[in-house]
Amino acid sequence: MPYQPPTHSVERSLRATTGAKIVAGVDEVGRGAWAGPVTVCAAVTGLRRPPEGLTDSKLLTLKRRAALAEVLEGWVTAYALGHCSPREIDELGMTAALRLAATRALEALPVRPDAVILDGKHDYLGDPWRVRTVIKGDQSCVAVAAASVIAKVRRDAMMAELGAVHADFGFGDNAGYPSPVHRAALEELGPTPHHRLSWAYLDALPKWQHLKRPRITPDNMALEAGGQLGFDF
Repeated sequence: MPYQPPTHSVERSLRATTGAKIVAGVDEVGRGAWAGPVTVCAAVTGLRRPPEGLTDSKLLTLKRRAALAEVLEGWVTAYALGHCSPREIDELGMTAALRLAATRALEALPVRPDAVILDGKHDYLGDPWRVRTVIKGDQSCVAVAAASVIAKVRRDAMMAELGAVHADFGFGDNAGYPSPVHRAALEELGPTPHHRLSWAYLDALPKWQHLKRPRITPDNMALEAGGQLGFDF
């Protein structure tokens, strides 16, 4: 399938129908990881032509993604990151953690957006934000694609720093997601302070099951399952 560059069509629609002047694109990374924070980026781009090759971060090579992120950080009108720690994820559940991380990112922008384009079909943000959800927005919307790339590169860098301290887990390569190296280290060494302890992977680790924390908010389980089921041992 030929490359289709993202456009400003959703942003133009929001501007026309709601009167919004400042529109932020929002995307997250780290939802399906076993370790590390969930990270959300909010990016404001205006209606300028985007850098060549901009698309969903998952479709880019590591080298291209890093180079594009460096360009984007100087190209966007503004951007900000919000994080939710593994402990907060365990205590709040993923839906509320995403909301908190996104709120932190949006409130860190120099100007409050009038509307938000949120990647995916679930509005985990809600009031008081005016939200438009877009499935595959990280491929079709300029601001969301920019947020996707910046969030991915910044979180990967954070995980690489943790990997220098916890070398057996390979965080520099797997960014806290399941991998053979990560699984082997968990079985042998157990979770680090950076692991999410309410998640199902611990069910397959008899030696470490006593560390598992109960989920406090069962209403969040549907979104959590979308992020983690299928990654169990």
